[in-house]
Amino acid sequence: MLDFLMKYGEKIIKKAVLEIWDNPHPERDYEINISFPEFTCLCPRSGYPDFATIKINYIPDKKIVELKSLKLYLNSFRTTYISHEDVTNVIYTELEKKLRPKFLEVIGDFNPRGNVKTIVRVCSDSKVKVEKV
Repeated sequence: MLDFLMKYGEKIIKKAVLEIWDNPHPERDYEINISFPEFTCLCPRSGYPDFATIKINYIPDKKIVELKSLKLYLNSFRTTYISHEDVTNVIYTELEKKLRPKFLEVIGDFNPRGNVKTIVRVCSDSKVKVEKV
């Protein structure tokens, strides 16, 4: 889409970058839980929209994510053709790289479509690591 035809919100989302702040309380461990219930992306096969709740849970170390920048970053996927598994992992990787938290979990809880519901969980905790058979 041509920039001059875009609405102001679309222009802001197009430039979305995760903003990272210093943790105001690095002396203690505490958990941050974020829920983004209006996440959308596009199915890479059909082009149909996928709707999900993205849940982010983390224990910060030195950095935290600024929430408005996170909202814009997550909104930037709404025109992206990407699978449930890929988008959940992409979000996890970006947050892990920028925050370097003590713990991080990203859950993509996708609404049913075609009678199939998907929940993708990516976590730094060893309990989700799959054992080799």
